[in-house]
Amino acid sequence: MNEIICPNCKKAFKVDEAGFADILKQVRDHQFEEEILNRLALAEKEKESAVKLAEANVRNSLQEQLSKKDQELAKLKAEKEVELSQKLSQKENELLQLKAKIENAEVEKKLAVTEATKKIEKERDELANAIQLKETEKELLKKSLTEKYLADLKEKDAIIKHKDEEIALRKDMKLKLSTKMIGETLEQHCETEFNKLRATAFQKAYFEKDNDSKSGSKGDFIYRENDDAGNEIISIMFEMKNEGDETTTKKRNEDFLRELDRDRTEKKCEYAVLVSLLEADSEYYNTGIVDVSHKYPKMYVVRPQFFIPIITLLRNAAMNSIQYKAELALVRSQNIDITNFEEKMNKFKEGFSRNYELASRKFKDAINGIDKTIKELEKTKEALLSSENNLRLANEKTEDLTIKKLTHGNPTMKAKFDELNKQQNG
Repeated sequence: MNEIICPNCKKAFKVDEAGFADILKQVRDHQFEEEILNRLALAEKEKESAVKLAEANVRNSLQEQLSKKDQELAKLKAEKEVELSQKLSQKENELLQLKAKIENAEVEKKLAVTEATKKIEKERDELANAIQLKETEKELLKKSLTEKYLADLKEKDAIIKHKDEEIALRKDMKLKLSTKMIGETLEQHCETEFNKLRATAFQKAYFEKDNDSKSGSKGDFIYRENDDAGNEIISIMFEMKNEGDETTTKKRNEDFLRELDRDRTEKKCEYAVLVSLLEADSEYYNTGIVDVSHKYPKMYVVRPQFFIPIITLLRNAAMNSIQYKAELALVRSQNIDITNFEEKMNKFKEGFSRNYELASRKFKDAINGIDKTIKELEKTKEALLSSENNLRLANEKTEDLTIKKLTHGNPTMKAKFDELNKQQNG
């Protein structure tokens, strides 16, 4: 609505957009016609003024010339009557020419006014056509927007009606089920969805109910998958939770996370996933896949429609890291081999030292006996002493036998021993 104040009575009154547009159009048309009339009147006045000015100029000029000629005629009347008649004839011709010029100027003025009028009329017609075109476009746009709004409104009403019917159907179905049946129905739903894809996407996967309750607790399903070498790719402990709308005490998803984490740890699963319909109005859980690893490691809460996607996501991530897991297992086995090698080296060094000490004592006893009983065996003594010296050198070389020297010139063994030392020190 637009408010308009009357310029005469100073009273305000309101008109709608259509009325306001009509008034505005009338005012614009009236102003346009007034402007055209004013321009025509002004052009007419200018034309009359120009004609009068030209006539006055001609008249003044003629008067001046006539007065001059009169004076000349008075002076030369007696002497040049014949010349005077010729000059009068010439002046008459000039007067006729001036009148012809005035008439031509009048015609040119009329033509200029006509052309200006046509130009103004053309501009007026173009403006009128443009206004009419804008009005038509406005009406078409208004009609198009109205039709689109009505169509969107009709589609929205249909969607709302469909959702209301679906909600009513779901509530009616839940009212007919007990709490246990609802939970079993969710488990059956997930198992059915998995079995639909088992033959195509999960041929090597293990997905069965967790029936091991030795610890007093168990999950609902366990998912495991190994590669051809027997290395585990991924393992997931699943728990399914739901409740009926008529249940007075509403459970929360957080109430089941601790027990799920304990079941995952006892069954040695890498991930834990709670498939839940609890807290149905929660925007946090209705986003789909919720990462709760800030409370319990590698744990997620999902809605049933994201049961297969969470398996796929975790499985794909594990498949990307399976190469690194295999390499890690190989390195671990190599580390065990290196540790056994070092233990054998240490045992050899200990046994050699012990044998050397026994041999050294025996040699000393033998030398003492030989010194006391047989002086003639000096050469044998020297030989034995030389033998002892060689054994001592051998022992020193054995003591000096280190991992560093064994790995010198062998970068692969050096890298393995360095990694083993880092793991032991870390």
